[in-house]
Amino acid sequence: MRYDLLKILLVDDNHHMRVLLSEILKAIGVQKIYEASDGTAGLQMMKNHTIDIVMTDLSMQPLDGIDFVRLLRRSPDSPNQMCPVVMITGHSTMSRVAEARDAGVNEFLTKPLTARGVLERINQIVNHPRPYVKTEGYFGPDRRRRHDPSFKGPDRREDSRRPQPKAAIQEL
Repeated sequence: MRYDLLKILLVDDNHHMRVLLSEILKAIGVQKIYEASDGTAGLQMMKNHTIDIVMTDLSMQPLDGIDFVRLLRRSPDSPNQMCPVVMITGHSTMSRVAEARDAGVNEFLTKPLTARGVLERINQIVNHPRPYVKTEGYFGPDRRRRHDPSFKGPDRREDSRRPQPKAAIQEL
């Protein structure tokens, strides 16, 4: 992968965390790294620069990571609604993860950070991008990561309720 071509925005109110992330990114070859100290500054930075990936902290003031992602995904004047977002958090409770996922986050990275974790999330975004979904209450990456053929519950996926072409049925 050509990491040197990526333009990454770091949004974190902790200067030391931005420095750590920046050093990890530089070590893998990323040359264009932009920084913002909160979500508001991050959105402004995205209006001024073309960004490929955003890495943002969940807990910031005055605009936290979840609100930042909501504005990025849903605001009519969003600079790039489809920009991939990696949420960085030390608060990995299921409710906060679900809230961030429902706001439109692509990937999660928990603290303490490792170079391997950063690389894995970037590679996931670049090599395995998920399609974006727009509904009345959600805009962001498809939250389904895999197809589970052994799933026994009700299938609520709209695309699964449509008749499948014969070729697709025979392959299964």
